[in-house]
Amino acid sequence: FCLENTDPRTRGRGIQLLSQVLLQCYSLLQEKEVLHLVLFYESRLQDHHLVIPSVLQGLRALSMCEVLSPGLAVSVLKAIFQEVHVQSLLQLDRHTVYSIITNFMSTREEELKGLGADFTFGFIQVMDGEKDPRNLLLAFQIVRDLIAKDYALGPFVEELFEVTSCYFPVDFTPPPNDPHGIQREDLILSLRAVLASTPQFAEFLLPLLIEKLDSELQSAKLDSLQTLTACCAIYGQKELQEFLPSLWSSLRREVFQTASEKIEKECLAALHALSACLSRSVLSSDSEDLLDSFLSSILQDCRHHLCEPDMKLVWPSAKLLQAAAGASLRTYHRVTRSVLPLLLEQYNKHVQSSQRRTILEMLLGFLELQQKWGHVEEDESTLLSLQAPVCSVVFSALTDPSVQLQLVGIKALTVLGSLQGFLSSSDLELVVDHLIRLALHEEDSQSSEAAMEAAGSLAPTYPKVFSGRMVPKLEEELQSGRAGKGESYHNHCSLQQRCLQALAAVSTHTSIVKETVPVLLQHLQKVQKGAEARNTQDMVSVCQSLHRVALQCQQDAEGCWYFHQTVVPCLLAMAVQAAMQESTHKLLGKALLEEEVLAAMIPVISAATTHLSPELAAQSVSHVVPLFLDGEVSFLPQNSFPCSFQPFGAGECLEAQRRLVALLMAFICSLPRDVAIPQQEWLLRELLALSCSCNCPFTATTAAKCFAGLVNKHPAGKGAGQLDEILQLAVNRMEPGLVEGPCRTQALTLLLWVRPALHEWGRGARGAGLALTVLPAQVTKALVLRYHPLSSCLTDKLLGLLGDTELGPAAADGFSLLMAESPDVLHKGCHADVRIMFRQRFFTDNIPKLVQGFHGAGPDVKANYLKGLSHVLNHLPKPVLVTELPTLLSLLLEALSCSDRVVQLSTLSCLQPLLLEAPQIMSLHVDTLVTKILNLTSSPTMAVRIAALRCAHALTSLPTTVLLPYKARVIRALAKPLDDKKRLVRKEAVAARGEW
Repeated sequence: FCLENTDPRTRGRGIQLLSQVLLQCYSLLQEKEVLHLVLFYESRLQDHHLVIPSVLQGLRALSMCEVLSPGLAVSVLKAIFQEVHVQSLLQLDRHTVYSIITNFMSTREEELKGLGADFTFGFIQVMDGEKDPRNLLLAFQIVRDLIAKDYALGPFVEELFEVTSCYFPVDFTPPPNDPHGIQREDLILSLRAVLASTPQFAEFLLPLLIEKLDSELQSAKLDSLQTLTACCAIYGQKELQEFLPSLWSSLRREVFQTASEKIEKECLAALHALSACLSRSVLSSDSEDLLDSFLSSILQDCRHHLCEPDMKLVWPSAKLLQAAAGASLRTYHRVTRSVLPLLLEQYNKHVQSSQRRTILEMLLGFLELQQKWGHVEEDESTLLSLQAPVCSVVFSALTDPSVQLQLVGIKALTVLGSLQGFLSSSDLELVVDHLIRLALHEEDSQSSEAAMEAAGSLAPTYPKVFSGRMVPKLEEELQSGRAGKGESYHNHCSLQQRCLQALAAVSTHTSIVKETVPVLLQHLQKVQKGAEARNTQDMVSVCQSLHRVALQCQQDAEGCWYFHQTVVPCLLAMAVQAAMQESTHKLLGKALLEEEVLAAMIPVISAATTHLSPELAAQSVSHVVPLFLDGEVSFLPQNSFPCSFQPFGAGECLEAQRRLVALLMAFICSLPRDVAIPQQEWLLRELLALSCSCNCPFTATTAAKCFAGLVNKHPAGKGAGQLDEILQLAVNRMEPGLVEGPCRTQALTLLLWVRPALHEWGRGARGAGLALTVLPAQVTKALVLRYHPLSSCLTDKLLGLLGDTELGPAAADGFSLLMAESPDVLHKGCHADVRIMFRQRFFTDNIPKLVQGFHGAGPDVKANYLKGLSHVLNHLPKPVLVTELPTLLSLLLEALSCSDRVVQLSTLSCLQPLLLEAPQIMSLHVDTLVTKILNLTSSPTMAVRIAALRCAHALTSLPTTVLLPYKARVIRALAKPLDDKKRLVRKEAVAARGEW
């Protein structure tokens, strides 16, 4: 009835219902049914305009049918092209037409190609005048497919270009809260893919790009340059020939005149692409070599500026030449043949260090380009023909008194060394001598460090030269003994320090490591036997060098195993020797047992262990664990010790031996997780006992960390019963120490090591009972990381202590330990079991309890809850924090009024990124924020003043209308910190006040 009704609205409703049904069941239709429906819908295209949208929906459903008879796709599209004026339809209906075309192009390609250029012309009519970005994305995709799938464009190439290029450059700003999420960049990239899809558009596109390059609009210039770069990937010499002079003129002008780094960067990329495109073109015998003439133009316009190192066009010219030279080997040879001799001549002509540095930096740019092509035959390379003058220039820079020129020279030296076959053997010896001189004797630390880095990067290329020449000279300097005549003690120590650093820096090849490691260990043993006051610092320096070597060995299995089996037993042997002799020889080797030295040895052993294969790690653990449990010293070098090694034994005389548990922690907590620990249960019980009975805070803490590391990696399956038994034992041991005793404060202060730097462990806390509470925080963290059920129980105990007037502040700091990265144990680098999003889970489980505890707490302990809250929020990923902000912001604002500077600092650190990332929410509390942040800019603590000023700066990201009422007040208030006595505070005040 509806389909035959004379009222167009009623007919439209009938067709709409039929189309909606077809969209649900098109896959069930049979071929004859589809044929019947297509013919019906085609005839309806001639109906009243109110009916057309529903007809198109039905045709969209039928275009998705797999049983569509041959010829029907062409018939439907012809009917649409002839009967429907697409651009007079609503956006959704136009989108339907594009969808029908897309569907047919993906399933009926050969049929549509049978239409020839008529199909292209029909689509041009459909698209012409389209304005909606949703439809344009679909239309641009259709054009790309037309070209990519080789549909016939016929005489309509220019029309197709015009119908798409009219949108260039894209000028589109998405409306606020746009549900479709289409960005300007989406349209730019989609249109660029069309314009750069075929060389047939070149004659129309290149004049358009040149025109837009000459405009004043920066976005148009950027878009034109990026489109030109994209086009060069498919264009050839024929397409570019006519437009090369104009293109070069525009690019040169922009680089010489622009103040925009973005435009300069894109100009250089476009020039690089043009040169590469011309390099790829295959020349016929009678065609002109466009590349040569193009490069000649560039050299003619830029080369003479290189003779003016103080003028402003020298760098733009150098960049243009380098962009062209980097396009291909051919362009490199053509440009460097003209430029390199000129630069060498200019370097020798100028005597000022600043001018020489500019020239050498330009030369360095061309040298770096040579690295792209690797080894070059002698008869082709301009650089090889200039070997002697290039080396002479670089070596002269290394001896110049100007540090900045030296630094450029060191970079150039590194590049020359990386060019295979460029440096002769005599040159290499000279290189090594220069690097040694700079590394050891150059007053400026920048040059010294740069020389060491250069030695490290060149050593793998020339291992024999460096191990045969550099290492012996460094060893000789290191072993030269006391300060010489006229040399101060400080200078001598500085020289030794540099020798150690240089030995570590050059250890970037296994053969060199085998030379340097014995030298470093020998020096450590020599220092250990001395009795000078600086022994501790000297030992730390050697350990820092060994640590660097260990890190450099980690990616090489052979070097890693050599380092481990050489260094770890040696360090253990020296430490055991020192611990056994402490009671009889008070001075001999005592420095080795200092906390600072042991703390420096920990990262060495850890780095030497983390990258071992499971097989080699198992081999090593079978020696180290028996050493500590059974006193089995046979695997140690020089193992004739005066007494037995019993680090877990009782008695004051063994206190020095117990300190070496720190080295056990470094080893055992760095092993791969699948390495079985021999006698693990016994080891856990000994560590637990030591951490609960030792009077030395350092020993108790390291024992607790070692215990926590083992607990964290303990297998969850078969060994779960043993783990639960050990954990219950640990809880039973620590609970009494938290409840009562004279040392509760000291114990918890140590337990919650807020500052995890190794050399700060245990300072200031002493007492026999403190070890009873070293363990809970370590164990809690070990279990939190792996989601162990007992972790919530231990966290609840920590939450309970927040209400304790004596232990509450330190317990609050414990939340920082639980949330922060651990630098030594319990992190992924040492194979700890760290579950994904453990911080988010901890936040979800415990923040409600913290908030509830805050509201129920007395006024004297409320600050503890705020401190705990700020620590948790400060370590939470910012996207998570933003989603929870509405419920927590009132507490954060209250925390700003807390008198505890740690709470203030932590809260300000939390608020600064939130002001930038959630301005709408923060705007609701702008009055409170402004007042409290301005108050804190006068805090007596410098760190708080700086953080408050950064927040005042971040406030400017809130909507301007929200900020204007506060502008005058804030500017007045920020005048005071401009006169702060601390430079860093003044710097932040200038930035914040200027922004306001």
